[in-house]
Amino acid sequence: MILPIVAYGDPVLRKKGADINKNYDGLEKLIENMFETMHAAHGVGLAAPQVGKSINLFIVDTSGMDEEKGTPFKKIFINAEILEETGEEWEYEEGCLSIPHIRENVSRNSIVKIKYVDENFVAHEETFDSMAARVIQHEYDHVKGILFVDHITEFKKRLLKNKLLNISKGDIEVSYKMRFPQRGK
Repeated sequence: MILPIVAYGDPVLRKKGADINKNYDGLEKLIENMFETMHAAHGVGLAAPQVGKSINLFIVDTSGMDEEKGTPFKKIFINAEILEETGEEWEYEEGCLSIPHIRENVSRNSIVKIKYVDENFVAHEETFDSMAARVIQHEYDHVKGILFVDHITEFKKRLLKNKLLNISKGDIEVSYKMRFPQRGK
């Protein structure tokens, strides 16, 4: 089932996601719905807060990306914790399904070491680089209540203020289901 994606301005996007255990009610269905929702919106990552759940869960599937941007991968990250961000910082234009039609350059480290459990609650500790590291850092930020626009300059934030307000009101056209905080949907 395709879920509505929560738009910028909804308080759930600013909450730190709680860790969960394997008894979390409906986890398997939530993960399935998140993948369906992400693919329908043509995203490469989706965090639980973006579908209204304040939990430490995000998914990544870069198989739709150009292979020049790295080896495609698909993973589920539960109770993730970034252990280390290293490597050169590099700037890249990011966007977000919760903030449609806005893209800005964000600087992130090129290597990330992360520990997490998968959907079977098997523990993993892995290191990712380049585009994989970027997507993971972006989605990890979501479960910490951080949005990519928090990484841009104050000047750019001021320039985007009206666009962000319009997103929260639902005064935009999108090709996927969304829930807008100021519209009550």
